[in-house]
Amino acid sequence: MGVITFILIGSSIAFPAVALWALWWAGREGQLRHADKASLLPFDEQEPVGQMTDVVLNRPFAPAASLKS
Repeated sequence: MGVITFILIGSSIAFPAVALWALWWAGREGQLRHADKASLLPFDEQEPVGQMTDVVLNRPFAPAASLKS
Protein backbone atom coordinates (compact mmCIF):
# COMPACT_ATOMS: atom_id res chain seq x y z
CA MET A 1 0.00 0.00 0.00
CA GLY A 2 1.46 3.26 -1.06
CA VAL A 3 1.30 6.61 0.57
CA ILE A 4 -1.24 7.87 -1.95
CA THR A 5 -3.61 4.99 -1.14
CA PHE A 6 -3.29 5.74 2.56
CA ILE A 7 -4.03 9.44 1.94
CA LEU A 8 -7.04 8.67 -0.30
CA ILE A 9 -8.58 6.16 2.12
CA GLY A 10 -7.86 8.37 5.13
CA SER A 11 -9.36 11.46 3.52
CA SER A 12 -12.41 9.53 2.27
CA ILE A 13 -13.10 8.62 5.90
CA ALA A 14 -12.01 11.89 7.55
CA PHE A 15 -13.86 14.41 5.36
CA PRO A 16 -17.35 12.87 5.72
CA ALA A 17 -16.72 12.34 9.44
CA VAL A 18 -15.84 16.02 9.91
CA ALA A 19 -18.85 17.08 7.82
CA LEU A 20 -21.21 14.94 9.91
CA TRP A 21 -19.67 16.25 13.12
CA ALA A 22 -20.11 19.86 11.89
CA LEU A 23 -23.76 19.18 11.01
CA TRP A 24 -24.36 17.60 14.41
CA TRP A 25 -22.67 20.55 16.14
CA ALA A 26 -24.72 23.10 14.16
CA GLY A 27 -27.95 21.33 15.09
CA ARG A 28 -26.98 21.09 18.75
CA GLU A 29 -25.98 24.77 18.96
CA GLY A 30 -29.16 26.01 17.25
CA GLN A 31 -27.47 27.20 14.06
CA LEU A 32 -30.12 25.48 11.93
CA ARG A 33 -33.14 27.02 13.66
CA HIS A 34 -35.11 29.78 11.98
CA ALA A 35 -33.49 29.37 8.55
CA ASP A 36 -36.49 31.15 7.01
CA LYS A 37 -35.75 34.30 9.04
CA ALA A 38 -32.06 34.21 8.15
CA SER A 39 -32.90 34.18 4.44
CA LEU A 40 -34.62 37.56 4.82
CA LEU A 41 -31.63 39.33 6.41
CA PRO A 42 -30.40 40.98 3.16
CA PHE A 43 -33.73 42.81 2.77
CA ASP A 44 -34.76 46.09 4.41
CA GLU A 45 -37.00 49.11 3.72
CA GLN A 46 -34.87 50.27 0.77
CA GLU A 47 -34.89 46.83 -0.85
CA PRO A 48 -38.11 45.06 0.19
CA VAL A 49 -38.83 41.38 -0.31
CA GLY A 50 -40.37 40.58 -3.69
CA GLN A 51 -39.61 43.93 -5.30
CA MET A 52 -36.93 44.13 -7.98
CA THR A 53 -34.53 46.99 -7.25
CA ASP A 54 -31.47 45.97 -9.31
CA VAL A 55 -30.59 48.34 -12.13
CA VAL A 56 -28.05 47.68 -14.88
CA LEU A 57 -27.27 50.47 -17.37
CA ASN A 58 -30.30 52.48 -16.17
CA ARG A 59 -32.65 49.62 -17.00
CA PRO A 60 -34.15 47.14 -14.52
CA PHE A 61 -32.19 43.90 -14.44
CA ALA A 62 -34.24 40.92 -15.59
CA PRO A 63 -32.98 37.38 -14.94
CA ALA A 64 -32.23 35.34 -18.07
CA ALA A 65 -35.15 32.98 -17.40
CA SER A 66 -37.68 35.79 -17.71
CA LEU A 67 -36.32 37.18 -21.02
CA LYS A 68 -38.36 36.36 -24.11
CA SER A 69 -36.76 35.86 -27.50
